Amino acid sequence: MKLGFLCMAILVFASLTYSQSGRRAKATASPTPLPVEEVKPPLNPERPEPPAVTAEKNQDYRCTDDGSLARILESGDTQELIVSAKEADEPVLMTKKPSPDYTREARRNGIQGFVTLRVLLAADSEVSRVRVLKGLPAGLTENAIRAACKIQFKPALKAGRPVATWVTVEFAFRLANSSIFRP
Repeated sequence: MKLGFLCMAILVFASLTYSQSGRRAKATASPTPLPVEEVKPPLNPERPEPPAVTAEKNQDYRCTDDGSLARILESGDTQELIVSAKEADEPVLMTKKPSPDYTREARRNGIQGFVTLRVLLAADSEVSRVRVLKGLPAGLTENAIRAACKIQFKPALKAGRPVATWVTVEFAFRLANSSIFRP
């Protein structure tokens, strides 16, 4: 009995020392050099791409057709009549306020908060200007401006005529509301 117990113990310990982890050994090969790619010049060298505009506080921007931002450098002298919301006979009626997208960088860094914009809603039912009152980093302010450019509305009325009005718009950025599958 002692001999059987001793043989059994030897077999158990021997099997533990010679057992494999389940991984296969990889054959090591010498690294092959990668082919070198030639750097090709851009297709249109005379028209370089303009740098991306970074939105700053207390700056005015206008909406463009291609979705980029353009900073307005001239003074705020416009030819149209701008009235406050209190002076208008009928206030602005927003029919559509799209929500902005989260940027990949902001989601990765866990940035949340509010972007507050002051938007000039023109008499011709177009967004004329966007001014940043409070912004967020990582491209969230720029995305909020792009969303503000897509606001659809009925303009305010003064004496039966459409007039331009400044409106304060706030966009909330919450990680709980963002999708992890979006860019």
